[in-house]
Amino acid sequence: MSSKPAIPATPPPAYLTLDAQLCFALYSAHLAMGKVYRRHLAELGLTYPQYLVMLVLWESDGLTVTALGDRLYLDSATLTPLLKRLQALGLLRRDRAQADQRQVLVTLTQAGRALQQRAHAVPQGVMCATGCTPAQAQVLKAELEELRAHLQGAQATLEHTAGR
Repeated sequence: MSSKPAIPATPPPAYLTLDAQLCFALYSAHLAMGKVYRRHLAELGLTYPQYLVMLVLWESDGLTVTALGDRLYLDSATLTPLLKRLQALGLLRRDRAQADQRQVLVTLTQAGRALQQRAHAVPQGVMCATGCTPAQAQVLKAELEELRAHLQGAQATLEHTAGR
């Protein structure tokens, strides 16, 4: 049985190629960054999302789940399993707020506070892997934060328009 030769596809316009996509550059950089973090965080026994939770709590302990979610751009359905796992590891506690039982306060345990000392090498190792100078990293971070703000604004506009 003979097969027909493949018909060459019409080349797409340049803006429809994978390498032209900003989203793919961000996505593939995210994957590469994740691999670097996995290697550094393995020593701490944390995943990257768990590390982010710990960073926020090291910065500001005793937050509500809502405040923690807002800081990390995560909803409670995503955040709750992370918090349960960190609690099972003995790194934090989740308790109902005395003033409002609907709120859950997240606080570090002694082990959670102590882990911060072991985490000092993580940012340094990641920075080294980026090949960026501290100044370049700050510029890139500021540009990404600006991009995030624009995208969130566009999403809010779309949601507002769709709600009309």
